[in-house]
Amino acid sequence: MFGCQGKVLRVNLSDGRISEEELSEILVLKFLGGAGLATKYLWDSVPRGADPLGAENALIFMTGALTGAAAPSTGRYSVVFKSPLTGIWAQANSAGHWGVDLKRTGFDGVIIQGISPKPVYLIVTDGKAELRDASHLWGKSVSETTQTIKAERGEKFNVACIGIAGENQVRYASIMNDLHRAAGRCGGGTVMGSKRLKAITVIGTKPVNIANPSAFKEAAKRQFKHLNDHMLKIGLEAFGTNLVLDLVNVRGGFPTRNWQTGMFPEVDEINAIALREKVLVDKKTCFSCPIRCGRASEIRRGAYKGKRGEGPEFETVGAFGGMCGISDLEAITMANYLCNDYGLDTISTGSTIAFAMECYEKGILAKSDTEGLELKFGDPNIMIELVHKIAKREGIGDLLAEGVRRVSEKLGKGTDRFAMHVKGLELPAYDSRAVKLTGLTFATANRGGDHITGYVQGPTYLDVPFLVVEESMIEDPLVENVKEVKIAKDMEDALTVFDCAGACKFMGMCLATEEWIDLIKFGLGWDDFSVTDFRTIGERVINLARVFSVREGLTGADDTLPKRLLEEPLPEGPAKGHVNNLAPLLDAYYLLRGWDKKTGKPTRGKLRELGLEEVIPLIWD
Repeated sequence: MFGCQGKVLRVNLSDGRISEEELSEILVLKFLGGAGLATKYLWDSVPRGADPLGAENALIFMTGALTGAAAPSTGRYSVVFKSPLTGIWAQANSAGHWGVDLKRTGFDGVIIQGISPKPVYLIVTDGKAELRDASHLWGKSVSETTQTIKAERGEKFNVACIGIAGENQVRYASIMNDLHRAAGRCGGGTVMGSKRLKAITVIGTKPVNIANPSAFKEAAKRQFKHLNDHMLKIGLEAFGTNLVLDLVNVRGGFPTRNWQTGMFPEVDEINAIALREKVLVDKKTCFSCPIRCGRASEIRRGAYKGKRGEGPEFETVGAFGGMCGISDLEAITMANYLCNDYGLDTISTGSTIAFAMECYEKGILAKSDTEGLELKFGDPNIMIELVHKIAKREGIGDLLAEGVRRVSEKLGKGTDRFAMHVKGLELPAYDSRAVKLTGLTFATANRGGDHITGYVQGPTYLDVPFLVVEESMIEDPLVENVKEVKIAKDMEDALTVFDCAGACKFMGMCLATEEWIDLIKFGLGWDDFSVTDFRTIGERVINLARVFSVREGLTGADDTLPKRLLEEPLPEGPAKGHVNNLAPLLDAYYLLRGWDKKTGKPTRGKLRELGLEEVIPLIWD
């Protein structure tokens, strides 16, 4: 089998059984790899109603069909599971080098089920795997765990692990690899901790088998050349992902003080230029990446002087900076370091802290609830203290470790109005009242409040090279904004394919669909692979993930936004007075997706069209 290694590792932690499975070529043809293939295994492995923190849930690490191939930015892997934060389908994605090292062991992925009676870690080498006792690692941070395993096994071993947040079942704990890279969203680290699996360490020497090496090499060379001249690459290399901050703030869409406004007055203290001047040490790169958007950093002044690590990225600055009303970049950077070492999703952590600050501001939380802490917007010391408390589940941190939706449900008193989540997943740092199509992609994303299922930000999305907007698309005078919604749908389909291929979405956005098709053709030996096939894979994966969540209780009523975005106009800035008008966008979206307007379910006809007939009886009686 070309591209893929052709084997998957299955581990049952309850009894310690480890087995190999041949990877079906039919499944690769339908789902490609990565998130798509993992979603199919999740559907087949996890029964309806399974407890996300129970033995029946699966934690599936899967490399993409092109992960480890010598093409630009093909170093990513996905983790798919039923989320303890949202209760539905979940995916986390990460880069660095760990996914490539996993694939080089000769396995495309690892399926983890069961619960170990004691802490363990998994070692995967060339075609072999074994479980080892991890009792001495339990309670250690990400950096301590990584250093200890490398000291025991060798420096060349690459480690993906959880910190104490995953052990303590913080519902949005992350899985960390390469020390600072996060499979961050939806609580994959929480599931890993529930299974008492501390780490997966990998090393291998098996290369990726390419079907047509010379043609693949030429296609990759074209991509590298094109990317080197692309403005997105140049900007990200110079400023990192925080480049986005000024662009979002200038149009009035940078969430500030828990989304009470979209304008941050001290933006110059935390933007990309400030980051470069205050904490940047060097650029960091992932496997085979010409972009180098990662930031090696060091805090050079203040209370945290001398602390080193990577980041912060834009979303972290958005969550700990704008959402919490904090302009102290050193404190934001320190919060990022802490989250990486504790194993916490920075978006959910910062967003939950911001929500708690507004609850305190409104008198819903009092000092008696917070052990005397004053949860005021703009206080960096309080923010840092809450990160510690959440990871350790101490005091008020025990409540905040449950995530915004559960905290709001417990507090009541109208807090659901400003609980900024979709389907239980805290929102990233783009106020959709400033770019309304973003609200649609938040509302419909399979894993909940998510910005990278369909990344639509401003007018630039109309010129993304892998999107082709046909004039012959559906034109229905009864549905508004069909053309824009079609763009959002096509964006979602294409970006999902990148998660299946194991490729970076930043790199993907710079290239035309034909470039991707060439890589898949020459890499996997699929001579007849077409634009239609490319889009169909993305659509198939999106629909199967949707079906999984529908089976677990999701309905069309869950495709909505927080009341603040629907009912409270932005008070200032270029988007002053704007709210989200979601209903007509949803009508058009369901029409284009082939989903039932009343229930939000994929229709029988759509599922048959995508070759998913076997799932129909489980959601349609």
